Amino acid sequence: MSIKEIGAKLFAKYIRKDLDKWSNKPIETQEKVFNNLIRKAINTSFGKDHQFNEIRSYKDFASRVPIRDYEELRNYVDRSVKGEANVLWPGKPIYFAKTSGTTSGAKYIPLTKESMPTHINAARNAILCYIAETGNTSFVDGKMIFLQGSPILSKENGINLGRLSGIVAHYVPKYLQKNRMPSWDTNCIEDWEEKVDAIVEETYQENMTIISGIPPWVQMYFEKLKEKTGKPVGDLFKEFKLFIYGGVNFKPYKTTFEKLIGRKVDSIELYPASEGFFAFQDKQDDSGMLLQLNSGIFYEFVKADEFYTQNPKRLTIGEVELDVNYVIIISTTAGLWSYNIGDTVIFTSLKPYKVIVSGRIKHFISAFGEHVIGKEVDQALNKGIELTGGVINEFTVAPQINPKEGLPYHEWFIEFKEKPESIEDLEREIDKSLRAQNSYYDDLIEGNILRPLKIKIIKKNGFKEYMKSIGKLGGQNKLPRLSNDRKIADAL
Repeated sequence: MSIKEIGAKLFAKYIRKDLDKWSNKPIETQEKVFNNLIRKAINTSFGKDHQFNEIRSYKDFASRVPIRDYEELRNYVDRSVKGEANVLWPGKPIYFAKTSGTTSGAKYIPLTKESMPTHINAARNAILCYIAETGNTSFVDGKMIFLQGSPILSKENGINLGRLSGIVAHYVPKYLQKNRMPSWDTNCIEDWEEKVDAIVEETYQENMTIISGIPPWVQMYFEKLKEKTGKPVGDLFKEFKLFIYGGVNFKPYKTTFEKLIGRKVDSIELYPASEGFFAFQDKQDDSGMLLQLNSGIFYEFVKADEFYTQNPKRLTIGEVELDVNYVIIISTTAGLWSYNIGDTVIFTSLKPYKVIVSGRIKHFISAFGEHVIGKEVDQALNKGIELTGGVINEFTVAPQINPKEGLPYHEWFIEFKEKPESIEDLEREIDKSLRAQNSYYDDLIEGNILRPLKIKIIKKNGFKEYMKSIGKLGGQNKLPRLSNDRKIADAL
């Protein structure tokens, strides 16, 4: 066992104890985070505008600070982007993570000297929890890769600006620098297809042990590796032990990955975003992700089915329940206050608090009042494929409100790696599962308002071509699983 392996085991044991300490005191931990946030921001513009000096409790805070999305917080962010200090948080941000907004155009998410370490530490702790649980350290001396955006940063009024994954690339610890792949020059390539080709050339003869990234883009990397070498990834990288992913539900990709790798590989799911690193999977036999209650983020939750009502009830961590779909609201050491990041989560455990990502509050289908959400769609497709066979590359769903004939229906656009024997059987099984999960959808089918869903087969690489056409191929970009309109559907 190498010195690095011994060090990793000792550090993993320490971190696991620390996580257990705060996760066993969730309400107390969140109260401490809340009080620190209010105290630090009293003299900021936002703090003065919202009378932080008079806040003595969460109730005071909730009465003064409404839930906001980016557009509603934008005037404060724009002031920070222009170089003004002490707007949302003391001083100036050290970075802005630039993301693509669907309604706001480009979004600039502030990262501060207090918030930035929480992104790095959570990713590190996810791996250390895996080591503490499994005792497996054999991968720490091998090569590691995170398929990410370019680390090249620009400046906006003296503040560095870039994609979060590119910013994080500047924080790889010195002890991992020799293990890190690809090279800096390759990582800086902007064109995604050119970049993946270069990564293949640099890595196919290396001892890769950890591979990380958003599943559809890692899949592209694996396919290109297999195309070049003729070998499954698991044979090519014999010491490949750990796959780390986040951003989208992995289940639709699981069968494809198993075939591309050719053997079982342990995995860890992460829940990172530009706004904060919220959770990670800390147990191999539990798909729930441990909510990071001690990372400078104060959480509020609103039931998704109440979110668009007037004055929806805001809940703190001690008030949430299992198996309820919540919109997640955050206040952070980056100066985001009661900020709606757009995600919905479901708690799978309350001791400790663990979540799964169930979808996006704006990504749903409710053209007829059915309010079908991402989790239901993913689960229905997984069940259908399990029963009928086939392998999925990618998919998205949209309503067909005005068909040329017959009743309206949900249209599923699916790119198959391997088609099932019967598309009709797959349609029937998906629909059956969806009806079992969603009573509103079932009522609409039963009442002859909707007819059962239909599958539209997309040609090979069709989704890749679509993402390329809108300038969102690779990196952190993700295809929405659900749309309540036909913008994506018609383009496909």
